[in-house]
Amino acid sequence: MRRLSVPAALLATTLLLSACGAKESGGMPVPVGGGESERTITLSRTPSAEPTAAPPPKSSGPKKTVAPPAAAQVIVVPGNFASNPAVQGLVKSYPVYFSALVARDADIVKNNFPAYFYADVEERINDAKRNGWVMKPPGSAVVMGTVPQPLDVVRVKLCLSQSTQYWNPKAKAWVVAGPRGVAQAIDMIRTGLGWLPYRLAPATGMKCGKVRFPA
Repeated sequence: MRRLSVPAALLATTLLLSACGAKESGGMPVPVGGGESERTITLSRTPSAEPTAAPPPKSSGPKKTVAPPAAAQVIVVPGNFASNPAVQGLVKSYPVYFSALVARDADIVKNNFPAYFYADVEERINDAKRNGWVMKPPGSAVVMGTVPQPLDVVRVKLCLSQSTQYWNPKAKAWVVAGPRGVAQAIDMIRTGLGWLPYRLAPATGMKCGKVRFPA
């Protein structure tokens, strides 16, 4: 009986010492709510959204943009068509286009509008620069109507006041004769930047004799 009691006491002592050592070394688990507060890192398993479209290509050179001046060079009157998105786009973009005509700078059109519209306007601006034609702002344009076209294009019909035309100082006359206004049609297309002029369209059959221009 004495032989069994000594090892039992030694065994109890050994277990007690090992338990204390494990607790000091951090080997024993800490009960919930005990000790220092737990630090939890939550990892989101929701994947990031994929881009809906490729980013636009970077321009090789600085863009030349001209904002409409404080005193408007041209007034665009939408009339009864103000709620049409294509007309809203024209009201915003036409002053930039008109500023290119006044400055006789085709690069403004090139850097702000689709290529088709630039191709239509470039020759006209170059002719004005070559012949010394000048624009005599302020001018005004009145929206006369809209016509849907194929490929989701909207044709906006305008009547332009005389002062939106080029003046020939040598001939002392307007390049385009239009004492009662000049008809113009612009096809608008929806782009990533909103509705922009797509190309100049024929204005066949349009009459501006009864239009009253604000400028």
